[in-house]
Amino acid sequence: MNVPVKIVTNGMKIPTIGLGTWQATSETEIESALNTALECGYRHIDTAYAYQNEEIIGRVLKNWFTSGKLKREEVFITTKLPIFGVHEDRVEMFMDRSLKNLGLKYVDIYLIHFPIGSNFVENGEVPLNQLIPERTDHIEIWKKMEEQVDAGKAKFIGVSNFNERQIEKIWNNCRIKPACQQIELQVFLQQPKLVNYCHEKNIAVVAYSPLASPKYNNFMADLGVEIKDLPNVFTNPIIREVAEKHKKTNAQIALRYLIDMGTIPIPKSVSPLRIRENFEVFDFSLDADDMKKLKNLDLGEPGRICDCNFLKRFEDHPEWPFPKSNQ
Repeated sequence: MNVPVKIVTNGMKIPTIGLGTWQATSETEIESALNTALECGYRHIDTAYAYQNEEIIGRVLKNWFTSGKLKREEVFITTKLPIFGVHEDRVEMFMDRSLKNLGLKYVDIYLIHFPIGSNFVENGEVPLNQLIPERTDHIEIWKKMEEQVDAGKAKFIGVSNFNERQIEKIWNNCRIKPACQQIELQVFLQQPKLVNYCHEKNIAVVAYSPLASPKYNNFMADLGVEIKDLPNVFTNPIIREVAEKHKKTNAQIALRYLIDMGTIPIPKSVSPLRIRENFEVFDFSLDADDMKKLKNLDLGEPGRICDCNFLKRFEDHPEWPFPKSNQ
């Protein structure tokens, strides 16, 4: 099926659902997931240098391109400048590394993954929870992002995990406007003020962890960080009630809600069944009563799953984008 697209700042056309790939590093799983997604009709793939899966994704895409089953211009590819690349002297280097990994001449959009840069050790792997924050100048970094568009390496540029103040600063001091803001967005964390701000500026809002990241605690445990209780999309009775009404799954209701909010969910899964189910959200619609029930699930900040708690030493940085954990 043809996926609806959203047209935003600078004329960017972005499919209204995508495949997320965070926490997907097994070559076999990623190949299977991506092949299933492309066969279903997904035409929006989200990755990042930090996910360490760009090369695998690139190989799958190459197979589809060389076989003639897919043209490069038919798929929207997102990747991101890693936290240790958030410095004006490293933007081009990491842009080039991502393109090499992906085997592409350009990506559709290149995002600044996080608003604070960290130390970088060439040929050295620094664990996320041991990164050290550095001076971060968004204006100078954005100029380098603009240069990637000028060079044809990215069609559009944007941000991720930025707050309203940070976007506004870039917006008022840039030549090429941010086309996208990627943030955690799910029924328990709906961030209406930030979403409305972006929509007023015609910036696409892409929702990562749209199903409240049920495996987030696995990631945190690997970093040695305390595990917390998480709200659950799959067992929530209100979502289940709406799902039964429409003969859909809880996940499909949660995703459809985000689409009806005007945002773009990128659910991650390596299960062929779930990948297909997540895509089957365009054959029904939610009514006003459904929307009200789901809107009332918003917990605000207590509903945030991906609070970047593993970056504790970053909280005192002036560009920390979230409320501090002690507030």
